[in-house]
Amino acid sequence: MAGDPAVNLDVVLGFTQALALTMSVAFVTYVLLIVVPYLRRTPAPTGRAAAFEWHFMVPCRDEAAVIGDTIRYLRTTFAIAHVWVIDDDSDDATVGVVRSFRADKHVHLVRRYRPLARTGKGDALNDAYRTLKQWMGRHADLDRAVIVVVDADGRPAPNCLDVCAADHLFGDPGVGAVQVDVRMVNTGVRQAGVTSWRSRFGAFLVRMQDLEFRTAIAAIQLSRGVTGTISMGGNGQFTRLSALDTIAGHAGQPWRGSLLEDFELGVHLLTAGWRTGFTLDTHVHQEGLYSLRRFLAQRTRWGQGTMQCMRYIKRIWDSPHLSTLGAAEMLYYLAQPWMQLLGTLIYPIPMLLLAHRFVVDPGEVWGWFTGGAWVLFTVYGLFGLLPFVLWGPVYRARCEPGTGFVRALAYGFGYALYIYTFYITSWRAVTRLVRGRNGWTKTRRNTERVVGKVALDH
Repeated sequence: MAGDPAVNLDVVLGFTQALALTMSVAFVTYVLLIVVPYLRRTPAPTGRAAAFEWHFMVPCRDEAAVIGDTIRYLRTTFAIAHVWVIDDDSDDATVGVVRSFRADKHVHLVRRYRPLARTGKGDALNDAYRTLKQWMGRHADLDRAVIVVVDADGRPAPNCLDVCAADHLFGDPGVGAVQVDVRMVNTGVRQAGVTSWRSRFGAFLVRMQDLEFRTAIAAIQLSRGVTGTISMGGNGQFTRLSALDTIAGHAGQPWRGSLLEDFELGVHLLTAGWRTGFTLDTHVHQEGLYSLRRFLAQRTRWGQGTMQCMRYIKRIWDSPHLSTLGAAEMLYYLAQPWMQLLGTLIYPIPMLLLAHRFVVDPGEVWGWFTGGAWVLFTVYGLFGLLPFVLWGPVYRARCEPGTGFVRALAYGFGYALYIYTFYITSWRAVTRLVRGRNGWTKTRRNTERVVGKVALDH
């Protein structure tokens, strides 16, 4: 009968079973296209760093605690490179630390002053770009010059210049930018001076950041090599100077105003006809965040930056330099924060309806559950968790072979929980967007003393 509740539940069960089958097929496809190539990849031949001219750009705002060690590391490890420190009108002793290296002709200080300072990382990089162009002169070989953006606490691996000089990367004149793998330098290091539970939680949070960058994000970047849409990151970003020139415009601004200036840069390079590369053969170390508040603030900024880049939808879709598959991949990336918002509204609906039905007629729901629906819930659980849990064993296989399998599984389940923070940050990002709060204060480092306004929960 049409009004029979049992028949209605059978319809729901049949539909959801079909949906579960679709999800399983999508998951298998996901594994084949993302995980398997990541696990099968092998190192590529390196190139010769001396064939290029390298310029490290290090944006700084109140970085006195770390910038001295960073300059020493860069100059000791990469003797042929220049280091351009961009001071964004710091309130601390950043400028004094940089000036202590004045005897080194390969260390340069670019100073910015308020009210023109503190307007975003992109503006700071643009100032350094224009200063570098003036310093090099009009007869410089711009195709050989490579700009390397690193954080003030960044530690590029010693082999990064040789790796990026390889024939398939900057050795190919069509490649305009390369992104290297990112790792957390404080993985496995407990935070000092805090309670035991905060120390444990902080170590877990840093581990999840390391797992995320070295597995899931790296695998996605490798898959983007197929679609031709490899994106840039804010740390370990290598860009050919001649490529920056093609997108800088008359104002000399290759970096634009988005909070996600790295992805935005990639959009402009790709739609201008440049190719981008990614490599796992080298990496840059950065500091993972112990504080959940600072982590949420960082990811809120990233989410808001992605939302701001929605203005490039037409540019991406109309670009003759992107394939249909490539444009679709980039649009999918831009849609992710909005899909997360939608998910928080849609995912609870079936459970809420089921809970309501249970209150009205618990016997019917119990009969439905014991009559086969438990299989449905099991499938939902498996295919809801597996795309995230699998990264734990993958992390063990590819990055941390000394980790036991049980611990690797625990990492995977932890990563599944970690992913749920993105639903929180997406709502925070859209709230800031609606309120017109498009500026951002810096996210403080773990051991940094607070000097001014910080990006915690603003």
